[in-house]
Amino acid sequence: MITITEYGTFDMAYQHFNSTLFGGKLPDCIITLNRKKGTRGYFHFQKFISRGEDGQLVSEIALNPDEFIGRTDKEILSTLVHEEVHLWQYYSDVPCRIGYHDKTFAEKMKEIGLYPSADGTVGGKETGQKMTHYIIEGGAFDKSCDEFLAVREEGLNWNSAPDVVEPKGKKKSSRAKFTCPDCGQNAWAKHDARLACGDCSVPLVAEDLGLDEPLDDPDDN
Repeated sequence: MITITEYGTFDMAYQHFNSTLFGGKLPDCIITLNRKKGTRGYFHFQKFISRGEDGQLVSEIALNPDEFIGRTDKEILSTLVHEEVHLWQYYSDVPCRIGYHDKTFAEKMKEIGLYPSADGTVGGKETGQKMTHYIIEGGAFDKSCDEFLAVREEGLNWNSAPDVVEPKGKKKSSRAKFTCPDCGQNAWAKHDARLACGDCSVPLVAEDLGLDEPLDDPDDN
């Protein structure tokens, strides 16, 4: 039996980075996996509300498992921290418009060991609507992530499977096979047909084969 612990791992990672990179100042957050085309992750402010009487509102960080393919655990977790920076900024006194990466965001990223870059390379544009990053070797995130992965030895174990064509459901045959119980003569007709054997003068018995496609009438000659 496979025990799925991925959500638990991401939650532990969130708490670890909150403690080591943000001084434990980030609020509780729900981590989800969501296939949103064209993005590795995103932050949504207060997208969940408690079903209890307190009606507590909690924000969401979503990670795209399609983008896990071909990336290391550290690279995937750097996306989580990228979104934690958005959360940090939104709850700080210097928020910016949703989805934008301004100078405050860029400076915080550098402080925690992730360098903002529009194309993910050294020298890329540091601010803008679309933004990724690269890991600063020996920086705060690099060291903190090594600590986390050393403790969480199993790391991350799941990403999206390659696209496959799902098998279509079998179509039930529109016809049924009818057989004379006396002489064994066969006939094909709709399921609700009422047939009788011309030789034996007895009703034919229907046999529903449930085939993908109707078969040709058998050759009784």
